[in-house]
Formats: sequence, C-alpha cells, structure tokens
Amino acid sequence: MTDLNYQSHSLVSALAAFAFLVSSTCLFYRPVIITRMGNFTSTAPGLSSSACTQFVQDLFIQDVVSSNCVVIFSKTTCPYCKMAKNVFNEIGATYKVVELDQHNDGGRLQETLAQMTGARTVPRVFINGQCIGGGTDTKQLHQQGKLLPLIEQCRLCCLSTSPEGSGNAQYQHNQS
Repeated sequence: MTDLNYQSHSLVSALAAFAFLVSSTCLFYRPVIITRMGNFTSTAPGLSSSACTQFVQDLFIQDVVSSNCVVIFSKTTCPYCKMAKNVFNEIGATYKVVELDQHNDGGRLQETLAQMTGARTVPRVFINGQCIGGGTDTKQLHQQGKLLPLIEQCRLCCLSTSPEGSGNAQYQHNQS
C-alpha cells in the first residue's frame, strides 16, 4: 500500500509540475501555424489563453482535491461556507480551504467548479475526491450520520496532518 501512496503522490507532484509548465507556456508562448494559399493567410493558434487558463484551473482543483481528504472551496463572508466549516470542526476533521474571494483566480476557479460540479454556489465541498455539495448538503449528511463514514473512506495519504489544512484537528477513527 505504501508503494501505491508513493505513486499517487508522485503523480500529483508530476501533474503540479506539468501545470506550472503549461501555465508558463500559455502565458509566454502561443505557437502559431501560418498557411498561405495565394493571397489568403490563416493562422491556427495553439491553446487559446482562455483554454489554457481553463486547463490550469482544472489541474489546480484536481491537485487540491486529490491531495486532501476534505476540501472546501469557500468565500470568507458566506454563511453557508461557515456552516460547512463548523460541521467539520465539530467532528474534528482536518480540511483544506480555498477561499475564492482571496485567491487571485477565484472567479475563474468558481466557474471551473461550476462546470465540474453542476453548481456555481459556494461552498463546494469535496470528500475523497467527490463533490458532496454545499453547506446545507454537508450539514444534512452529518445529521443523517453519513458524513463520518465518507471521511473514514478517505485514503490514508489524505489523512495526514498538513500545515495547509485549516480544521481544528486531524480526523481519527475511534475503534470503540
């Protein structure tokens, strides 16, 4: 199992490096193919800047979600976001927060999340790589006793304490 965790971590690192390379390439170099037919000239650019941005946003979200058991894409003033964070604080689960209103590409990330999850609202809560919905959905799953089992299913690599997480404590399953 350790080899699988190492391979998974290596893949995430490789994707992050690739995302950096792509974002650098997208920002500074756009290949152009010029075809001449008589007086007609057409250009076929590489990735458009919007396609590049979309690709980088997708990679960022996938990297964050695959590297953390619980991720909350949030806004600092949103009461539903606070509701979701409070639920995880109550159960002592570690979670990663991405505050979209404090992120340089927050608006674009929110659009990408809308395309990925089918909803533009925040919070967008992910557990073990799957979007479970928003604040109300999170609270409802907790009240139904379904939230903790979802967290228990998290891969071991995602339950390690990270300085980037914002929860009160690392989630620990009690065998009692």
